[in-house]
Amino acid sequence: MITHALNLETALLLNALSLVVPSATDDGEFHGPSILEFFPDVVLFAGTPFEMNRIMIIRVIALGILALLFWLGTRNMKMVPGKFQSLIEMALDFVRVNIAEDLLGKKDGQRFLPLLTAIFWGVLFMNLTGIIPGMNIAGTSVIGMPLTLAVIAYIAFIYAGVKKHPGAFFKNSLTPPGVPPALYILVTPIEFVSTFILRPITLTLRLMMNMVVGHLLLVLFFAATHFFFFTMEGWWSLFGLGSLAFGIVFTLFEVLIALLQAYIFALLTAVYIQLALAEEH
Repeated sequence: MITHALNLETALLLNALSLVVPSATDDGEFHGPSILEFFPDVVLFAGTPFEMNRIMIIRVIALGILALLFWLGTRNMKMVPGKFQSLIEMALDFVRVNIAEDLLGKKDGQRFLPLLTAIFWGVLFMNLTGIIPGMNIAGTSVIGMPLTLAVIAYIAFIYAGVKKHPGAFFKNSLTPPGVPPALYILVTPIEFVSTFILRPITLTLRLMMNMVVGHLLLVLFFAATHFFFFTMEGWWSLFGLGSLAFGIVFTLFEVLIALLQAYIFALLTAVYIQLALAEEH
């Protein structure tokens, strides 16, 4: 089902691009963004299980910087924090207050805070690589990372439910109370698909497709700017000002999208854990 859904999403994306993004102008010089940008050649360790392409290297760099920042901010914590320690504490408190404890309460919020913090800041840093010069592509724009994070969130959801309601979690998830027994033949398959199949799929596709579309639009705007400024002549070059303006505005918009998608991913993870911990299970 996952493969079918991904093939469908890719087909829809390619069809849309063929309609709105020409591969070349009439003179054959302008080339718009391509879906092949998300499948770059291997750069390191080719032919081994550890081979890495450009996107994998970007992921490692983003997570390395994130780990370094949090290590530097917490390695020598003081009662009266300095500016950098205060900044790191604010970053941790944002997830704790607005996601973990807000949805799960203080006790369960503290239990799952490391997971939710890692998801939020990891997704955010990898999203932001899409607008950083020299990187120019989000580490979450290829399915491997969003799918891995979705599976982790799914495992946390199952773990929380089984730990809290060891004898009733799956039963109550598939046979919700208050439904006439005769309807379980219809309700149970629907609950199974929506609860245990669609959740990781929607988490994966929501994050990945937002990053894919954002990258393609940014490439389109700035490729068009280069084309109008350096290839076209006369008054045609003025169109480059418009595409440049759109590119700058959309870059700022991508910062908002990167933050929003990280927040939504962590928030939905917390929501799923909250549902697993609910007393009706």
